[in-house]
Amino acid sequence: MSTNPPDLRPDLAPRAKFGDAPRPGQPTIGMVSLGCPKALVDSERILTRLRAEGYGISPDYSGADAVIVNTCGFLDSAKAESLEAIGEALKENGRVIVTGCLGAEPEYITGAHPKVLAVTGPHQYEQVLDAVHVAVPPDPDPFIDLLPASGVSLTPRHYSYLKISEGCNHKCKFCIIPDMRGKLASRPAHAILREAEKLVDNGVRELLVISQDTSAYGLDRKYDTNPWKSAEVRSHILDLSRELGKLGAWTRLHYVYPYPHVRDLIPLMADPENGVLPYLDIPFQHAHPDVLKRMARPAAGSKTLEEIAAWRAICPEITLRSTFIVGYPGETEAEFQTLLDWMDEAQLDRVGCFKYENVDGARSNALPDHVPEEVKQERWDRFMEKAQAISEAKLAAKVGKRLEVIVDEVDEDAATCRTWADAPEIDGNLFIDEGFEELKPGDVLTVEVDEAGEYDLWGRIV
Repeated sequence: MSTNPPDLRPDLAPRAKFGDAPRPGQPTIGMVSLGCPKALVDSERILTRLRAEGYGISPDYSGADAVIVNTCGFLDSAKAESLEAIGEALKENGRVIVTGCLGAEPEYITGAHPKVLAVTGPHQYEQVLDAVHVAVPPDPDPFIDLLPASGVSLTPRHYSYLKISEGCNHKCKFCIIPDMRGKLASRPAHAILREAEKLVDNGVRELLVISQDTSAYGLDRKYDTNPWKSAEVRSHILDLSRELGKLGAWTRLHYVYPYPHVRDLIPLMADPENGVLPYLDIPFQHAHPDVLKRMARPAAGSKTLEEIAAWRAICPEITLRSTFIVGYPGETEAEFQTLLDWMDEAQLDRVGCFKYENVDGARSNALPDHVPEEVKQERWDRFMEKAQAISEAKLAAKVGKRLEVIVDEVDEDAATCRTWADAPEIDGNLFIDEGFEELKPGDVLTVEVDEAGEYDLWGRIV
């Protein structure tokens, strides 16, 4: 059983899972979905529309009449991965449509792969469908294919991502996501709640709320009110979270910037009657004020420590997850040591870390005093050693406690579960290796923790 660290890259979505095989003779489309959970939601929406038009979804290249590659442009390494995936799809299938973040740079793609059929940018659903129609004309069976289609999900049935907005208003120097996905554009609150309610009605037990900047949700709409049930709800993260927490599923918040109003969310997390989990995924990125200033980040390390203390005072059980960048241009040894000292004080539960790399088009490329690769690696090693020690101590303190868990997978050896403190794929797991045979994915149960590792727990059913 694995005790390896969980995937520490928050820009990666879980592996896409494909469902039923197409019927004989049905026009079929394959999908390669790269990048973050927000891109995975885009892939689900594209496939849902195609499925409603009578297309089948092929889990491999050979069975598809064409392949859509949903690309990532978060880092230069991600861009290279996207180009590699496009090349593989061309080699294995030959008929490839490109979409996603890297699609915002069509010349970059066609320069490397001139034989692609079409290139569209992020969340350009209509253009993707148009390209598919040209490449593979629809041929639906009216008795089978044109029935109202339920949404195509690329995640297990018991959890689902819920995207509440597109774009971002921040201008962090290391990031080009706003250039590719645009400024903040929030969905109306009632539309999100209607989608969430439908997901829960269809068996989803955990809603993973995602966006580029979750705590800014509704700012662009001036926090307008929307009709919901017999009342009204604001397009504001507090109101939205409160209503989501009433639907009977776990609600987990990702990508939350530490604005002051985030403190208003914590009482919801401390309320056992509300389904908003005591879990915050907050991209702090660094702790030294000068590094944050060079990043053009909207926070300071000392203030975040004060906020963390305030959150824990309201909800002592809160789990805090974050990501950091080491080796940012100009980062000195003293600034990095400040980050390590901050980690000692903050005692975050779950931590991921990037070594800084240039991204074509990012303003940080022009900053002076870039850090040598060997120094980045050495700092990454020291940072992760610190984070691992904190994680190990925090998990050891859970031995003997009773925790609620959700079952993700059951095989012949054990049931793989997650606690409130664990998001799928990016955090740790809790394993049950005795009396688990009758469990199934999506079950929620109470366990007593009897063993802890560096990132994972083991427990027995109570």
